[in-house]
Amino acid sequence: MTSFDSSPQLNVWRALLALAVVFVMLATTGWTAVRQHRGVATPLRSALTAWEHGRIDGHALPSADGSPARLGHFFASLTPHQRSRLAARYPLAVGNMNGAPVELRYQANRIALHQAAKVERGRMHDSRLSSVGHADATQRRQRFALLARSDRDILAFDPTGAGRVAEVFGDLDKAQRVSVVVPGVDTNVLTFQRTFRKYSAPVGMARSLYAAERTASPHTRTAVIAWADYTAPVGLGVDAATAMRADDGAVRLNAMLRGLPGSSPVALYCHSYGSVVCGVAAHNVPSRVSDIAVAGSPGMRTQNVAGLHTRARVWATRDKDDWIQDVPYLEVGGLGHGADPVSSAFGSRVVAAGDAKGHTGYFEPGTESLSNFAEIGTGSYRSVVCADADQDCRAGFSGSTSA
Repeated sequence: MTSFDSSPQLNVWRALLALAVVFVMLATTGWTAVRQHRGVATPLRSALTAWEHGRIDGHALPSADGSPARLGHFFASLTPHQRSRLAARYPLAVGNMNGAPVELRYQANRIALHQAAKVERGRMHDSRLSSVGHADATQRRQRFALLARSDRDILAFDPTGAGRVAEVFGDLDKAQRVSVVVPGVDTNVLTFQRTFRKYSAPVGMARSLYAAERTASPHTRTAVIAWADYTAPVGLGVDAATAMRADDGAVRLNAMLRGLPGSSPVALYCHSYGSVVCGVAAHNVPSRVSDIAVAGSPGMRTQNVAGLHTRARVWATRDKDDWIQDVPYLEVGGLGHGADPVSSAFGSRVVAAGDAKGHTGYFEPGTESLSNFAEIGTGSYRSVVCADADQDCRAGFSGSTSA
């Protein structure tokens, strides 16, 4: 594999160029892009407040932000009827509650999505909205209705702002291997699924990976989560150049991981800015996270694998035509995301990405990148194809460790 290391002079030039670009962005957009508005009432916050003051058959409800183990014990103590009552009464709260039974979360989110679709239907006929507002309401209603279908398993949903959502493919309760797809910029409830270029969207990525894993290891029970339950940066502005969105996303990602049922191994597949999220989360991921694979990464907020402070195996891949390789791999004053994960100095296990075609094609059926992801996800490490024949990315594996 060709080395991606750069000369010191080139790195200095890139640093100056990066700072110049950032200063231009700040001069034209101001600092509003990096401000966070806190304390604003949202449907989810209102639902959580109602839960905190709620009761079930005269008994107080536990804190919604309690540990997954405590919440799991609470729901296990209830009858099926009591659980269904809570899902119907507090759908947004239960649907986003790490530790609640996944089937109950699916049920609650289906209710929440129907309610959200009803709200958007009202906005569609609101005379105070512009034509753009009406079009947005129409799109959101259609998307919510699609996600609310009985054949969709929605693990998390929040209609606030651009919206957040996570969906499961496969049986999460019985899975022997779990994979989580963490997408990058411009991910929201409307871009969660696409008809055109479908494998560039979280649903297409996850469905493709799920199918590839079943092909790679038919006897391994797998589940794949399309996880877009964080507020991703919009475009390639200041948010995308800093870790602000990744910091919050990492907290949410680790909370979700700790709330997963069972103890089966988990692999993370982090695309583009999603790899920044995974890099920030890496030091605190649960021990069941066995692998972190990044594709088209702008960096993981560190200079090498050791800086991630994780026991998980770290894999990386990048297509030769991916424009991300032209982004300066550095970090200056919080801007930029550190070293290139496919560089030899970084120390990741670099795998082939043949036929991936650019920045968003890593989950396209028939690509080496998808095949490698499937082998990693099913634990068939010796079947992974390395990017460089002279560097064995499979070192340390004496044979298949698939379930």
